[in-house]
This record gives sequence, C-alpha cells and structure tokens, in this order.
Amino acid sequence: MIEHLESGIRKLVEGFIDAGKPCPSEQPIEARRAGYQATVELAGKGPEMAQVYIDIVDGITLKIFRPSNASHLPITIYFHGGCFISGGFDTHEQQLRQLAAESNNVVISVQYRLAPEHTYPAAHDDAYNAVVAIREMGSKYGGDTERISLVGDSAGGHLTLVTTMRLKQRQNWLPERQILIYPMLDPHGSSTSYKVNATDYIITDKMLLSGFDMYLGDKSPEHIDANPELNPLLCGDFRGLPPTSIITAEFDPLRDEGEQLYRQLLKHGVEAHCERYLGVIHGFYQLSAVSQSAVRCISRIAAELASSTPSTLNRGH
Repeated sequence: MIEHLESGIRKLVEGFIDAGKPCPSEQPIEARRAGYQATVELAGKGPEMAQVYIDIVDGITLKIFRPSNASHLPITIYFHGGCFISGGFDTHEQQLRQLAAESNNVVISVQYRLAPEHTYPAAHDDAYNAVVAIREMGSKYGGDTERISLVGDSAGGHLTLVTTMRLKQRQNWLPERQILIYPMLDPHGSSTSYKVNATDYIITDKMLLSGFDMYLGDKSPEHIDANPELNPLLCGDFRGLPPTSIITAEFDPLRDEGEQLYRQLLKHGVEAHCERYLGVIHGFYQLSAVSQSAVRCISRIAAELASSTPSTLNRGH
C-alpha cells in the first residue's frame, strides 16, 4: 500500500524496501542508537530560542527550551520516543524547538534511563520523579507550575500516560492535559495493525517489540499483564485522568493500540480526542523536512498547548 503514502515518506519507504528491509533489532544496541541519531536531518531545522540549556535535578538530566525570557509561561514536559532503548535530546531537538516557539510554552525534555542498561521501572521512575520535581521548582525556568502539560511520542507516549496515572494515585494534582503521539502501549503487539503494518514501513514490529522486551527484562508475561504500568490497555484504571489527545498514524504497527486507548478513556469518563493521520508511518512527527503532515501535527499540538489558561497564582511571588 505504499502508493497511499505521503510522497516524501513514500520515498523513504521505497528506499527501505530497496535496501532489503534491514532489521535493526538484529543490530547491537549502540548501532541502533546511532541509526536513530542519523535520521535527525529529516526533522528540518527548528527556530532559535531565547535560551536552551541543561539542568540536572535529582540525578535526572533535563533540557529546557525557553521561547522567550518572559515568566509564568505554561510548561510542557516532554518524554521522547525510541522504543525505551534509544533517543534523547539530539533526536528530538528540532521538534521541541518548534513546539516551544509555536505554543509559547517552556518545553522541558526529560532524559530518562534507557534499556537494556536500565530495565523497568527505571524509565517510569525517572519520568515521574522529573515531573514532581518540575512541579516544585519549574518557576526557575520561567514556567507557571500551575499550568503543566505532559507530551510524549511512542515509548514517551507510554511514559506520559503512566506518569499521569501515578500522579493520580500519589499526588494531589494532575497536569492540565496529556498528549500521546502514537503511544507504545501493548507489550505483546497483539493488534491487527501490528500484523498489517509489520514489515514494510521502516519502523517494524520486531524493532518495536524488541525494544519493549529489553526494557521489560526478565519479567514473565503473567507479571507484565497484571501490571497496569506495563500493559495499561489490559488492566489500567483511567478514571479521573485529565483531558487526553491521542495521535495515530495510518501505516503504524501502534495505530490500533492508540485508538483502543481512546475508546477506553471514553468508557472511563475521560475527555478524549483521537486523530489519525493518513498516509504516514510511525515516527512521521519527526519528519518535518519531508512531510507536511509532520508540520501540521506539530502545529496542531502547539495550538493545543497554547490554549492553556493563565492560573490564579499570586504574581507577586
């Protein structure tokens, strides 16, 4: 069905097929990480920021993107994708700049620990602990800690959802919203889209599931399926979560699980919106240099983030 792909993405997929559909899941982990890093030029170049800098909080490295030197801007906390085993500031720099500029949010990216060096719950703990810390001291980045949104793509979409679930259980506050970009939710890859989009669209079923498996370590299927942080679609309690937007891609193995989450959120009484982008593949959001859908997707997310309502914080403090 490659004739139904957006033209710039179709060229990438044709090159992948002509190369014999190389399988990164058979490569050493460092080669997989380098391969992901090599794709960053497809994101285009993001705009200049007033400030971009690194901070370390409770041992977790953050990268802060400030679109201006204004204070009390809304805060977006971002969790990058990469199948739990790769990705970071460099792979997502341009998207984060674009989001910050278009939304006028302070965007804070979290470098959580990666598998296979660090297995569950390392990434989940880092994501949660980073959010709690930013809530406490985010004003030093020019942000309004009463206006926090969580956003993530792929594995980062998973971390966004589970972090919000943890906040509901452990804290007395929730983010204004969460935005999940083709979230990685099913550790078994059991959906129809995992089968029909398994091998032809660059990000394959084996690539996704091998990363998930490395993060899960030696946990048994029974343990995984009884843990809502690992298989949220099977046993997650979504009642009381904040408004949620989900973005899926037509030719993505993860398409169906994102849309299944949307239906479950509605069933649990959560305000939710789901949008499927046609003619695109997993990872399209990072392809602004070749995909108009990526450009539109970033602008659509930024517009939602920009809609944050100023809080009633005492501006004198």
